[in-house]
Amino acid sequence: MPQQIYLDHNASTPPSPEVAEAVARALRDDFGNASSIHAFGQRAKAAIDDARTEVAALIGAEPGDVVFTATGTEADNLALRGVVEAAGPSRTRVLVTAVEHEAVINTARAMARRGVPVTILAVDGDGVVGSQAFEDALGDDAAIASVMLANNETGVIQPVAALAAIARSRRIVFHTDAVQAVGKIPVHVPALGVDLLTLSGHKFGGPKGAGALWVRRGTPMAGVVTGGRQERNRRAGTENVPAIVGLGVAARLARARLAAESARQLRLRDRLEAGILMAVPGSAVNGARAPRVPNTANIAFDRVEAESLLIALDLEGIAVSTGAACSSGTLEPSHVLRAMGLPPARVQSSIRFSVGSTTTDDDIDRVLAVVPTIVQRLRAVNRR
Repeated sequence: MPQQIYLDHNASTPPSPEVAEAVARALRDDFGNASSIHAFGQRAKAAIDDARTEVAALIGAEPGDVVFTATGTEADNLALRGVVEAAGPSRTRVLVTAVEHEAVINTARAMARRGVPVTILAVDGDGVVGSQAFEDALGDDAAIASVMLANNETGVIQPVAALAAIARSRRIVFHTDAVQAVGKIPVHVPALGVDLLTLSGHKFGGPKGAGALWVRRGTPMAGVVTGGRQERNRRAGTENVPAIVGLGVAARLARARLAAESARQLRLRDRLEAGILMAVPGSAVNGARAPRVPNTANIAFDRVEAESLLIALDLEGIAVSTGAACSSGTLEPSHVLRAMGLPPARVQSSIRFSVGSTTTDDDIDRVLAVVPTIVQRLRAVNRR
């Protein structure tokens, strides 16, 4: 059986042993309902409060401004739908970029089908939003603008601080989906100047089933999930204590390891890119000229179908992706790469490699040994 190598950390990360142990312990011991006033309930509430403190510390926030959700997708929905619902009649429009994650762009489209005005903003060839284009698109009727911090497919980092400042000068709520940035690069909400920020635990070593939305105090936002008064009336429903506890532990570990791990992953990613570009003629990195998170490489292989390459690599024990995990199983080409204006053939030949905490130099060596041979074989088949 070939060596198993996981290079799809942007889809989901393996939880650290500390996280797995904390989740199991909370599942066993902290089973009380955090809304109950007896000792069992208060123990669960204390566990949630501890996790909230750790998540807040990771992004430079106050614990009371962190709202726990089940997923990053739910947090994005809460941000967009909640702000529009709370906005006055003169501000109803939603502004998003063409390269947003499906959690944002498909939510905006769903809102548009219900009559909410939506603007989808174009990006340049590297997938970056221009400040002037952003300002011109805001208008006077925008309720919220949402621009992701780091792209899930290319790793490209947007100039969020500059864009948020523009929105703030127009008194427009600004949201950033930071799911692919938190735990990879320093994320400090006061420095970013945003009003809302989304994160998701399973993208940086936490469990699935735990996300969060940071809400700047005073930001008008209605709850979307109605019911009880959990999360200060922002998100009703009994909290998933074990998952939240795991998220808290992952946040603590990410903060402690961020500088060293980011540098290590950048070195591995750059080795991977350089090795492939040298060994495989007709290969190119998408978004290479823009700032990127340190772990992500989106590489096009001329005259190779990405799906065929993905399957061939999987047979060699190497797990990669053709794009967003939420789009897996579809035949639709990447909306991110299309929005960057890349030719259809290049879009269809692009693979995402995303390294992570478990990636080693030996893994990169193995990938660099295997990829050129597979690409050569697939190109030979395509010539027939």
